[in-house]
Amino acid sequence: MRRLTLGLVLLRATGILALLLLLWNPVTSRAVPGGDRPLVLLDASLSMTGRAAVWRAALDTARALARGGLIWRFGDRVAAFDSTLPAEGASRLAPALEAAAARGGSIVIVSDGEITDRAALPADLLRRARLVVLPRPGFFDAFVAGVEGPRRVEATDTIRLEVSYGTTRKREGGRGMRGTILVSTEGRSLASHPVPLPDSGVLSTELAFPASRIPHPGWSALEVRLDGVPDSEPRDDARVFVLEVSPQPAAVLLAAPPSWESRFLARTLGDVARLPLRAYAQVEAGHWRDAATLAPVADAVVRRAAQQARLVALVGDPATLAGLAASLPGGLLVWPTSGGRDGDWYVGTPPASPLAGYLAGIPWDSLPPASAVMELPADTTAVPILQAQLARRGVSRPIAVLGERRGQRRVTLAATGLWRWGFRGGASDVAYRTLIGAITDWLLGGGEGRGERFAPVTYEAPNGLPLQWRWVGKNDPQDVALTLNGPGGARADTLHFDADGYAELRLAPGTYRYAAPGGGGGGERGLVAVETYSDEWRPLPPALASQPGLGGARRESLALRDRWWLFAIAIAAFAAEWAWRRRQGLP
Repeated sequence: MRRLTLGLVLLRATGILALLLLLWNPVTSRAVPGGDRPLVLLDASLSMTGRAAVWRAALDTARALARGGLIWRFGDRVAAFDSTLPAEGASRLAPALEAAAARGGSIVIVSDGEITDRAALPADLLRRARLVVLPRPGFFDAFVAGVEGPRRVEATDTIRLEVSYGTTRKREGGRGMRGTILVSTEGRSLASHPVPLPDSGVLSTELAFPASRIPHPGWSALEVRLDGVPDSEPRDDARVFVLEVSPQPAAVLLAAPPSWESRFLARTLGDVARLPLRAYAQVEAGHWRDAATLAPVADAVVRRAAQQARLVALVGDPATLAGLAASLPGGLLVWPTSGGRDGDWYVGTPPASPLAGYLAGIPWDSLPPASAVMELPADTTAVPILQAQLARRGVSRPIAVLGERRGQRRVTLAATGLWRWGFRGGASDVAYRTLIGAITDWLLGGGEGRGERFAPVTYEAPNGLPLQWRWVGKNDPQDVALTLNGPGGARADTLHFDADGYAELRLAPGTYRYAAPGGGGGGERGLVAVETYSDEWRPLPPALASQPGLGGARRESLALRDRWWLFAIAIAAFAAEWAWRRRQGLP
């Protein structure tokens, strides 16, 4: 009689175990090594060539680690390798790291560790990369961190600049150190102010001086320098501030009485008109005050400023505005803010008008409603540019009209509560700025407006960063040819505006007077500056530390059913058992 042997039992158990494992199908992962030649990301920011620079050592290290492979430079941008000195004004690693990870393979980063976007680096990608950090030795440094102030002033104004300055690392015997903030232009001293120096960190101070000290009207570049402090890095001791001095105010806003409407209009008008703006407020009947300083101003001074301005905005009580509007020669914006019908007035799609092209594309349905609408006087020559409905029902009423009489252009806004557009931000703020910009451009377009197609977003740019420009014309953005007069003489360049209406221009440090043919008033002109200053010159604690990384290894998941040999074991076990059983005569 044939018996079941131990061998048959083992074969049956092996086959069943293999089938159970295939049914369970556990998943495992393993590290897959990268290639032999890593991709090296080399920090090419200005800090690599600053005080106690490590550029030469970093360059040699990158070449040795690449072993004939690729090297990318990173800073403000990601670029192909070359051995020229770094010129990037920022140390942004995230774009380069993400691009390198998408390419695959092992990654090596060579840097001084002073990375500005450490918080934006994906943790998994950073763990994967090998980091070679060559930190700069620390040193004492005093610097001017920033300058803020009015961009456009009158010749009779007092210029007030807010200057931020500071130091890094406490200096031996440096307790109680003092320096001097100096303001100058074209080699002429304008103001000075002694300041105490912190042991470390940043302080602020204010400098005030009359605009009449600037030698000529128009655009000027002021140098704000921290003097009298010996330090190891002089290239961050000064900043540049560009401003325009006008012989008289080009725009005047009279608020009688002041309101949120006048406040938001003054802020936006100064931005979009790019003109020196003076605002006066009548808090008490017959008594004017400077809206910026609240200092009393004589009625004669206010009327004289309005007479000389190219653009006057009158906001407030209709009875007071009627007396102020008489005999003003410039463009006139009248905005009564009392006496209207309250309710939720929703502004609809604008009708055909000279400003319809400016206002196209605004999402009118998503804007907050106006809070009240005044009755406009009958005028057959007035052209409505905006209309509104009460609670989105009934007949639309005009809330903004424009007209021209005896060569004077005039716009009347009859709705209040539009300041909420600017307060809300986002698309509503864009709509508010677009409306005020369109009105301003039309009012100044009677022969004295600038009619500019583009304007600088940044009048000053730190060393190694681009100057930015914004398209402000009513047509679609287009390339603009520029003539630039700077330290190296005259040169020609082109602004290439993208679909969003922005362009960049990278220039060497210096001040540049630019001019572009065409546009309003014979073309655009102005002044921009690229500073010697850069945040990269200042010593910062390293944000990265050296690490071996994973050598370019990546994790690969593998299910048990993906292993062919387990199927082979199950088939072989059952086949061997069947053959053995047949040989022994077992069923």
